[in-house]
Amino acid sequence: MTDVLVQAEENQRRAWQIIRDSKVIECWQEIGAEVHLIGSLKMGVLAKHRDIDFHIYTPKPEISRSFDAVRKLAENPRIRRVTYQNLLQEEDCCLEWHAWYEDEERKLWQIDMMHIAAGSRYDGYFEKQAERIMALMTPVQRQVILELKFATPDNEKIMGIAYYMAVLRDGVRDYAAFEAWLKRNPLPGIVDWMP
Repeated sequence: MTDVLVQAEENQRRAWQIIRDSKVIECWQEIGAEVHLIGSLKMGVLAKHRDIDFHIYTPKPEISRSFDAVRKLAENPRIRRVTYQNLLQEEDCCLEWHAWYEDEERKLWQIDMMHIAAGSRYDGYFEKQAERIMALMTPVQRQVILELKFATPDNEKIMGIAYYMAVLRDGVRDYAAFEAWLKRNPLPGIVDWMP
């Protein structure tokens, strides 16, 4: 197994340990929410950007109930910081939460939690997108995606979907080609590409 695959497997293992220790899923389930893992952890391409993404659904995201779930999460002594944004009037119709969990090596992991109205425009969309990417991604493409992610400078913030589009849709195979691809393909805030 190549180095990037070994590193990705270790990151996957540690991310699942953090999910179990933080009890993030249980915190949301206690308010009656349905919790879905999405993003790079779900797809097996978690690289050096340590983030864990969840979409969380209730019939109507109530701010007080959302705070109840995150308050419970924040009681974990490894949670160092939490941020919140009310986007209920925006296109994504959600309450956006980010929590930072400090692991035993003092590395921070970002837990992204989008509390979304069930039945709204993006209900289930990104879950389906992840399933389609997983179904189509070959082992070679997975390795290329991981290589690109690990090659990305630490100070660069690139949405995960950019890597998947570049590799799966457009055949990018190395970082120089990926940089050129990014210049030709500026991405909007929400990318609804579906492979």
